[in-house]
Amino acid sequence: MSTIDEKRDMMKSGFGIAVIDSDQRKGLPQPPSEKSVPTDAVLIDLPKPNRDIMTKPRLFDCIKDRKSRRKFTAESLALDELSYLLWATQGVREVMAGRGFRTVPSAGCRHPFDTYLAVSRVDGLEPGIYRYLALSHQLALVEVASDIEARVKAVSGGMTWIASAAVIFVWVVTPYRSEWRYAGEAQRVMLLDAGHVCQNLYLAAESLGCGTCAIGAFKQTDIDAMFGLDGKEEFVLYCAPVGKV
Repeated sequence: MSTIDEKRDMMKSGFGIAVIDSDQRKGLPQPPSEKSVPTDAVLIDLPKPNRDIMTKPRLFDCIKDRKSRRKFTAESLALDELSYLLWATQGVREVMAGRGFRTVPSAGCRHPFDTYLAVSRVDGLEPGIYRYLALSHQLALVEVASDIEARVKAVSGGMTWIASAAVIFVWVVTPYRSEWRYAGEAQRVMLLDAGHVCQNLYLAAESLGCGTCAIGAFKQTDIDAMFGLDGKEEFVLYCAPVGKV
C-alpha cells in the first residue's frame, strides 16, 4: 500500500470493524483533562464572558460574513475580548462526574487540546506566551517575551502577516487523552475535534469585529520548542492568529 493510501485510510472510520483495545477497556485510569501548572506559576483571572461586547450578535450574520482574514490593524485586543474568544473555543460550561462539558464538541468528551497563546497586543498582558486554564478560566504565564513577534515569524516560515496579529491561538494536542478511550481510532477523531474548535474561533472573532485565519503550515520542531513541548506526548497541531480588522 502506498503512503498516500495509508494516509487516506486514516481518514476512514474503523469503528465496528474490531473491538477497540483501549486503556479504558483495560481498566487503566484516565489521564487528567487539563495539564497541571507549576505551583509558582503566575495566574491571571479572566473576566467572565460577556455577550454585551459583541458588535455583531446575530449568528446568521457571523456565518454569512465569516472568511479567512490575513490583514490586521495595530489595535490591541481588550482582555474581555480575549476572555470571550477563549471561552467560545474551549470554555467549560459545567463539570459532572469529573468530565468537563465545553462549548465545543469532542469525541467521547475527551477534549485533547490545550490552548496556548502568543500574545503581542492584549490590554493588561505583557507580550509573551500564556496557557489557558479552561477549568478555572484563567491564564497561566509561561514566559514573558518582548521578541514574541520575531519568534512567531521564525516558526511560521517568515509569514509576516501572522506575526502582525494581536494574539495567536495555538492548539496543543495531548494525544493520550483521546487514545485512552479510542486507541488507534483516536487520531482521526482528534483531527475532527480540531475543526470544531477553530470554527468556533472564526465565528466568535467575527462577532467581535476581529478576524482570523486557520494555519496548519509551520515548522513543527521549532514551534514545539517555542512552547516547551516534547513533540511526542504534546505537540502543536493547529494555530490561528487573531486581530482587529
